[in-house]
Parts: sequence; structure tokens; C-alpha cells
Amino acid sequence: MVTSVLSSEQLSAIHQLLDRIAERQRSDFGNIISDVKPDGTLITACDRWSDAELVKGLASIAPGEGVLSEEGSQRVPQSRAYWVVDPLDGTTNFATDIPVWAISVARFVDGRPSEVFLDVPALGQRFVALRGRGVMRNEQSLTTATRQHVNSACVSLCSRSIRVLQRKPNQPFPGKIRLFGVASLNLVSVAMGQTIAALEATPKIWDLAAAWLVLDELGCPIRWLDIDPAELSPGQDLSQTSFPMLAASSWSELARFLPWGEALLQP
Repeated sequence: MVTSVLSSEQLSAIHQLLDRIAERQRSDFGNIISDVKPDGTLITACDRWSDAELVKGLASIAPGEGVLSEEGSQRVPQSRAYWVVDPLDGTTNFATDIPVWAISVARFVDGRPSEVFLDVPALGQRFVALRGRGVMRNEQSLTTATRQHVNSACVSLCSRSIRVLQRKPNQPFPGKIRLFGVASLNLVSVAMGQTIAALEATPKIWDLAAAWLVLDELGCPIRWLDIDPAELSPGQDLSQTSFPMLAASSWSELARFLPWGEALLQP
């Protein structure tokens, strides 16, 4: 029987699972050889191991709930509750000895994220968001006020969204550009107040799943520029589906950057 929320025992088990995977990733960092996937992105043995461990661990923690993973099945599970996993978000950073990557684990119930975990192994940080119950970083609560204390003029772009600069050559971009190389952390940077907006051109569901709930819980508006991920269908193949999106620290910032988001989709 699927429960709407996870029990405290299940939450604790997920933390233990993430601890074990994060420890292995830190151990492998700097000592890994990567391969190239058909889409041109990198993958390592650590990606594959982490994916297998997450799928096995989640099946034990929440029996009967399917798993959609970047390195495994990329179809929306048939179960009412299911997991969306990116075992190593930022593989290029990881494989080239840049110490910024993340483990992204999100549980969806009725098509929307319900409990999410975003671990940053190299920085020793873990974000946990529970729908309607807020966000914590390393067991410390985050709030809208926390974000507003940071005075940032930075905007996060991904490597593909940076092409908007060519779409508006006669207009200066209204912010200092930052590229973290990790989609989930690009988006969470808005919720943290490190950036005032983030524009992602081609994020997959596993890139945005955990960050989506963090942004929601901290009052950061999101504009889906094409497909709304809340409208997925059981069995749908998401291997080639992207969800271009703009996230901002406020509705006024969203309006200010929306023309740049819309320019991203121009042919």
C-alpha cells in the first residue's frame, strides 16, 4: 500500500543509503575513468554503481514504488508513488576533478515531488525538502528570509542556455552569469539566494526533480517554458524529453528574466 508521506523510519533509511553512496563517490573522486554515452555526455563506473545501489535501496525502503533513473529505466513508473533519481548530477565535473556534483533523489506522489533529497558529497551538504513541511540543509531550516539576506546579482545559466546572449545581441544581460555545471545546484542556488534566477535550456526530469520541490517550498516561482512536468503520463518515455525552465527569487525577477527565457526557445 502506497502512503502519501514517508515514515520517519523510511526517511532515516534514505539518509543512511545516501551516506553510503556519498562516501563511495568521495572515495572515487579523482581516481575514475569516464566513458562517453551516445548523447555525448560522460558516464563513469561510479555513476553505474551509484544508480544500482539507489534502485536496490529504494526498492527495499519503499516496496512497490517504481524508479525512473538517468542511468536506468527512463519511463514514468505505473505506480502512484515513484522515485526520480540522478545518481551523479555533474558527471563532467566529477570526471574532470572539479569538486562540485550532487546526488538527486526525489519521490513523486500523484505526479508531483513529495519528499526530495539533494546531497553534495564534496561540500558535505544535504538538502531535504518535504512538501508542506519546508526545507532543511544539514538539519538547519531554510526560509524565504534566509534567501533575502543574501544580496546577489548573479544569474545561473547552463551551458546550453547561454546561447540566449546571441538571441539578444543588442541588449545587455541583466545579471552576472554563473555556470555551476550541475543542473540541480544551478536551480537550488536560486532558493539559497546565491543567484536571483536560473535558466535551464534542456533539463531532464532527473535534473530538476529534487530542485523543483526546494524552489516550491521556499517560495521561488517557476515558469515552465515548454512542457509542464506535472502533466506526465504513466509509461511515458522521458529519455528524449527536456523541460526548459526559468526559476527566480521573486515574481518581479521572473518577469524581468522571462523575455530571456522566451528567447531561448526561438529557432
